[in-house]
Amino acid sequence: MRAIKYRELKRMYDASGPDKTVKHLQEALEQGHLKAEDFSIREVAEITLGGERVRRMDPRGGGVEVLEAGEGVDVTAFSNITAQIVHSKIMDAYTQEAFAVSRLVDTIPTRLDGEKIPGVGRISDDVAEVQPGMPYPNLGFGEDYIETPQTTKRGFIVPVTKEAVFFDRTHLILQRAAEVGEVLGLNKEKRLLDLLIGVTNNYKWKGSDYNTYSTTGTGVAPDGDWVNEMADELVDWTDVDAAEQLFADILDPNTGEPVLVRATTVLVMPAYRHAAHRVFNAAEIQYTADGAATTAVAANPLGNYQVAESRLAYRRIVASGEAAADAKKWWFIGDFKKAFAYMENWPITVTQSPPNSEAEFNQDIVVRFKASERGAAAVINPRYIVKSSGAGSGSGS
Repeated sequence: MRAIKYRELKRMYDASGPDKTVKHLQEALEQGHLKAEDFSIREVAEITLGGERVRRMDPRGGGVEVLEAGEGVDVTAFSNITAQIVHSKIMDAYTQEAFAVSRLVDTIPTRLDGEKIPGVGRISDDVAEVQPGMPYPNLGFGEDYIETPQTTKRGFIVPVTKEAVFFDRTHLILQRAAEVGEVLGLNKEKRLLDLLIGVTNNYKWKGSDYNTYSTTGTGVAPDGDWVNEMADELVDWTDVDAAEQLFADILDPNTGEPVLVRATTVLVMPAYRHAAHRVFNAAEIQYTADGAATTAVAANPLGNYQVAESRLAYRRIVASGEAAADAKKWWFIGDFKKAFAYMENWPITVTQSPPNSEAEFNQDIVVRFKASERGAAAVINPRYIVKSSGAGSGSGS
């Protein structure tokens, strides 16, 4: 990757025009060929607005430069190119690696402010033998649905002042854009984490509210007809096996058959990152067979799990009231995409203010960019996740 030079950008703008230039830069930013830091806000302004117009933005001149379209001036092109730069920086911060759970769950587009997601629950699965010439029996279906929470909107404004353009404070503008992306991404991650750790419970199934995690499996709200919480510390393969046995005992409430869950991911706290990799990436495991006096060795069957860690999860657990010494032992295992989702009305969207706005006259703001997103973190099916508080000492080998 390299910085785009002034002459190169001007040649592209003069030869291709503003629309094609904006599209080309957008594609280059999305594909990683260019970074937001490769641009100069002042150079973009000089190319699109004209050098004389930019020089008159000097705050020492004493006047307010009103951006009006004229010969050699393309206010729209300046706004659109700058918007692509700001959007790129916002998205980099919004999708950063620290937001682990946001990457583990699916984002489901929706046009509704909370919705009822229908399903079908089989009430009869008897497979009768069909005699020659006889009609096939009907398979009954019962109503099954979940209700997701209402969505909420969040956003911020990134202003670009005439001083920022004249003095080429590109770094400051990008820093503000990164802060917007990080704050919005952090807020989304916290909402997902609060569902994951059980601080927030918004699972509503067939009209009743349930907690995400249950240790009793009574089938009565707020406890579900599943047991998906235990207290095994993650020490070796036997602790993973204990979680897998919980999955084996979770039944589909409509059929009474086992839930067809394939646990794919383990999320641990930073203190157990290396321990988790030892457990899941070991070449072999050791065990003592029933009635045997010696230790046997076998190939490790846990290599198909993805191991993730989250410092933010650890801090959210501590913020919920858990002691730090206990919080660091928590871990989660399951199919995160089937257990949770982010119901999204719209993703991060960046819009720009029109030229000659009131803010331009009152505050010398050349253009403003508003970044917003709207959505809600939702529990889709808690039968696909197991939580362990790690309060026990682990099974041991």
